[in-house]
Amino acid sequence: MALEALCVTDPVRKAYAVQSLWAQLEARDPGLRLDTAAVIAEPEGLPGRPERPRLVPAVEVPQRSPFTPEGRAALLHAIAHIEHEAIGLALDAVWRFPGLPEKFYIDWMRVAAEEAKHYLMLAAHLATLGHAYGDFLAHDGLWTMTWKTREDFVARMALVPRTLEARGLDATPLIQDKLRRAGDLAAVGILDVILREEVGHVAIGNHWYHWACAREGLDPVPHYRTLVRQYAAPRLRPPFNRPARLAAGFSEIELAWLEEGAPVEAPSAAPGRA
Repeated sequence: MALEALCVTDPVRKAYAVQSLWAQLEARDPGLRLDTAAVIAEPEGLPGRPERPRLVPAVEVPQRSPFTPEGRAALLHAIAHIEHEAIGLALDAVWRFPGLPEKFYIDWMRVAAEEAKHYLMLAAHLATLGHAYGDFLAHDGLWTMTWKTREDFVARMALVPRTLEARGLDATPLIQDKLRRAGDLAAVGILDVILREEVGHVAIGNHWYHWACAREGLDPVPHYRTLVRQYAAPRLRPPFNRPARLAAGFSEIELAWLEEGAPVEAPSAAPGRA
């Protein structure tokens, strides 16, 4: 069912399908059976996406000032795109990796449902600005890393939730400050919800990364550095949201490495993740 939802092309239908599935799972619907050993063949065309927005390389997505109506809509569209893509990241984790503890699948369905909520909140706010999802260009950075790590469970947990998604913990307060100065307090409130729940999503990624490292006999801190190099993952530049990252399960050692860090990529104009 997670894979079916991932294949849905209409963003709103996808969001509601995910929320419905999560409601059944949370209610322990007796008609819903979780088979953790199921191995599912991968269909073509993942993930399901609408015709718009048009996807281009990240450098071709223009940066716009949030202090103009069009620029503010473009910024919020970028965040909505991230949340839409994040639904797919969570669903992909649910269907792709068999043989894990039941809690893993429940955790990632929760993430998918919360990302769906975030998308719907942002899409509704975009409508008040006279725009809809698809009106601006977007890029494919999140799914690119998801695809690259499809055969490496440890790398997936290391590089998607606790690298790309964790960027949002750092970028969101900066974006909120701009939106506050632009007078869009409704958007600031939406990002409050998103930031609070993204801390939980990154914490889930941290938990399962450390669990996977323990299972494989890997030291999580040096192995993370190896994975960053192997998969050419972005490494982030300060300032870091230390309270949020600590709440999400990063250690002081990991934060010290990031803060000392080698050449790294700045947080994007939208909260996090590619």
